[in-house]
Amino acid sequence: MELITDLIKQLNGIVWGPVMLVLILGTGLVLMIGLKGMPIAKLGYGFKMLWRGRDYKSKVEGDISPFNALMTSLAATIGTGNIAGVATAIFLGGPGALFWMWMTALVGMATKYAEAVLAVHYRETDENGNKIGGPMYYIKNGLGQRFTWLATSFAIFGALAGFGIGNTIQANSVADVLSSNLGINPWVTGIVMAVLVALVLLGGIRRIAEVAGKLVPFMAISYVLAGIVILAMHASQIPAAFDLIFTYAFTPIAATGGFAGAAVWAAIRFGVARGIFSNEAGLGSAPIAHAAAKTNSPVQQGTVAMLGTFIDTIIVCSITGLVIIVSGVWASGETGASLSSLAFESALPGFGGAIVAIGLCVFAFTTILGWSIYGEKCVEYLFGVKSIIPFRVLWIIAVPLGATANLSFIWLVADTLNALMALPNLVALLLLSPVVFKLTKEYFKAS
Repeated sequence: MELITDLIKQLNGIVWGPVMLVLILGTGLVLMIGLKGMPIAKLGYGFKMLWRGRDYKSKVEGDISPFNALMTSLAATIGTGNIAGVATAIFLGGPGALFWMWMTALVGMATKYAEAVLAVHYRETDENGNKIGGPMYYIKNGLGQRFTWLATSFAIFGALAGFGIGNTIQANSVADVLSSNLGINPWVTGIVMAVLVALVLLGGIRRIAEVAGKLVPFMAISYVLAGIVILAMHASQIPAAFDLIFTYAFTPIAATGGFAGAAVWAAIRFGVARGIFSNEAGLGSAPIAHAAAKTNSPVQQGTVAMLGTFIDTIIVCSITGLVIIVSGVWASGETGASLSSLAFESALPGFGGAIVAIGLCVFAFTTILGWSIYGEKCVEYLFGVKSIIPFRVLWIIAVPLGATANLSFIWLVADTLNALMALPNLVALLLLSPVVFKLTKEYFKAS
């Protein structure tokens, strides 16, 4: 086991090295410049399209409403990354890591927009009559036969990554929180979650979208409101918190309290890595959900999709990060969900920790549901519709196994698979960026 861990650590160091960080941020920057800042300028338009996209009775092709497509995408993205991931980034990189999460999110809005535009533009209909799309399809249909190997690579990495980032890591985080707070055996947590996941999975993407459409907005708003209450209570410390964030984004931070100190590179690396882990911009996962939306306009769905990155990182992750900093516990030596829980509990004694625990459980559960779609579509691309049922069975079995596994090893594997999954997608986005620019220009010129 030690040999496998060492090998994965070495691979992780390579795939999350400077080249990958430049590629992720660089792709987003190229797209943002090519779109002339449209994702930021049209943020209000995106929310307008989201509100309009609640209608299920639309006659256009697709399986789920544009609203529920975003909720399914957010179900997969708002998870442990927003609670444990932000805390881990601050623990390893200092407060400056939050700044680099923001930078990743701002350019990531352009990335997420481009992914959804291409997903809808190049989507197909499978044997069951469902709309399917995502990186493997826009690589195959947009770049042609010469790049089929790239599409296959994405599908393989996507299917494997799902069992890490979207399943076992989420189950493990829930089991850890319930075990430490309520003393519930991880096996019990794993089995209960597996049963609940199975009940939803039986209904396919439509039922998952319906569940996500109700759970995600409720939990996200509740969590954000709790965070805003804490920030209001510590309003006088908010300017100092922003000073810490901006200072340590560009300056090495010395050891203090339980914090071991960190170089600027650590702030950048963990800020970008955890930012990507949280909002998934560039991974190519979210466009798989958006490809199923009831829409005849790739650009409209793109403007809805880019909201996912804004909501996930600029709003939810910022709340977690600011609460950790203003509460003063960032240098306590705690990490992961325990650090977030400590921050909320210190500000709201008696029930602050419970808010984090409940939030993490619901977020993680919806992430398992959202990522089941991503993994399923990747497996379907590789093996056809006959592989869907076997995949769902394996997905359900993985939940209790993940709940009882070693957390540090799972995080390492998930982090590595994230990068391997992103590579084919980022290459495709750069090569197909002229298509995105053309469709965008034509749409806004006509509207």
